[in-house]
Amino acid sequence: MIDLTESEVRITTACILAAGTGSRLQPLTDCQPKCLTEIHGLSILERLVASLRTQGFTRLVFVVGHLEACIRDSLELHARDMTIEFVSNPVFATTNNLYSLWLARHYINEPFLLIESDLIFDAPLLDGLSYPDRIAVSHRLPWMNGTTVNMTASQRVSKFCLSEFSGATEERFKTVNICSFSAASWRTVVARLDQFVAAGRVTEYYEAVFEELVAEGSLDFLGVMFDENRWYEVDTIDDLRNAHVMFANAVTEAPALSHDDS
Repeated sequence: MIDLTESEVRITTACILAAGTGSRLQPLTDCQPKCLTEIHGLSILERLVASLRTQGFTRLVFVVGHLEACIRDSLELHARDMTIEFVSNPVFATTNNLYSLWLARHYINEPFLLIESDLIFDAPLLDGLSYPDRIAVSHRLPWMNGTTVNMTASQRVSKFCLSEFSGATEERFKTVNICSFSAASWRTVVARLDQFVAAGRVTEYYEAVFEELVAEGSLDFLGVMFDENRWYEVDTIDDLRNAHVMFANAVTEAPALSHDDS
């Protein structure tokens, strides 16, 4: 029997953060969560589930909040062949994704993929993220904002940059809000999440935790390059329009399960 190390075993659990109100996409998000917004006839959530399925993921842990019943209904239709668990964030309106991730700590003890529910991308881009302690990054385009990272020549993340600053000489890469953890790395992250929550820092992004841990040398990510022209983060109406253009010719198979499927 071959004894594989944790880093060589493919991940089959994913944690999807889907609790937010999607306020920048109003009025579309007044009556449905952002992840149920459709692009060429398929919701972002359907596309995400289909992509995870093709990569061999079998267990999905969803952190939900805003209009969570809509997400539960959609997954009952489109993901009944997978093990689905829900974590409710009752204070989603006054907290950020750091708190949502912290709420998932008792539901996940194994290596897993963390992914945000407002992303659309080509499914094969996940190939390199099916193993622990990796993070999706891409070259930056004008529409991209938010967290960036510096990487070494060996593609290890050396620094998280949560805010823009001028004068940087080294190349910085945009984070795609998808990363994977080994069980040991997850324990390290949870311990720091505990500190943030205890200090009342519940309105911050979870990247603030990553920033500290990477700077200390306590968290090590291998960067996995995403084609900057084959992924999009949908936050605003303009983002939605651009995603429609980018994925106009994409073919995504996300068939609804029949009532006979188990």
